[in-house]
Amino acid sequence: MMVINRIRKLREIHGLTQLELAKKLNITRQTVIAIESYKYNPSLKLALEIADFFNMRVEEIFEIREGDSTNE
Repeated sequence: MMVINRIRKLREIHGLTQLELAKKLNITRQTVIAIESYKYNPSLKLALEIADFFNMRVEEIFEIREGDSTNE
């Protein structure tokens, strides 16, 4: 089981670089990279902040999937 996310797609839709998104969320660019590459699952607090930033529900951004596919 793994948590997948739509951060990269949302960031690109909004025309943001990884650094710009990181600054808006008060996190490092490396954290954005790690989340986008499925190497790090954000805390609940950060997931809620990301959802709030994109004006979406957490479930619209993050999803639990069986297996280890990252074809998102």
